[in-house]
Amino acid sequence: MMKKILVLLLGLASVYNLSAQEKRKSPKVEVNQTIGEAKVAITYGQPSMKGRDIFGGLVPYGKVWRTGANEASVLEISAAMSIDGKEIPAGKYALFTIPGEESWTIILNSIHSQWGAYNYDESKDVLRVKTKSYSVDSTEAFKISISEEGKVELKWAETGVSFTLKGA
Repeated sequence: MMKKILVLLLGLASVYNLSAQEKRKSPKVEVNQTIGEAKVAITYGQPSMKGRDIFGGLVPYGKVWRTGANEASVLEISAAMSIDGKEIPAGKYALFTIPGEESWTIILNSIHSQWGAYNYDESKDVLRVKTKSYSVDSTEAFKISISEEGKVELKWAETGVSFTLKGA
């Protein structure tokens, strides 16, 4: 009996040790906000600059980006909303972007559960909007924020972009 308990404890210690070793380099972050009647959540992997050239380097201009690290970032809304007058039904969406030197394309895709942008399928896009990029103070870790007014802001390195979610 004592031998079985010891084997069980050693097994549990091994599983704990393995999970501790699998710690993400880019932590998973979730931001939440209530906008009108809608609950809004964005979950994303938070990469850091670590001395790298970010936009136009690590993240190329003109190509679909997962908007963070690891899995595609996910935007979840509990009620219909709109961006630039384009309605979005309640649900979960992958949040992709196409960074450009002066403007970005914000994309909501219906396949929210995917790794990176490797299997991105444009035919599954629910929404695409263009937004201007702007300069921000250097931001080491990629950050997404949501204001009470519905402004969603993405900042990393010296670049920021934003779009506004409104109740439908």
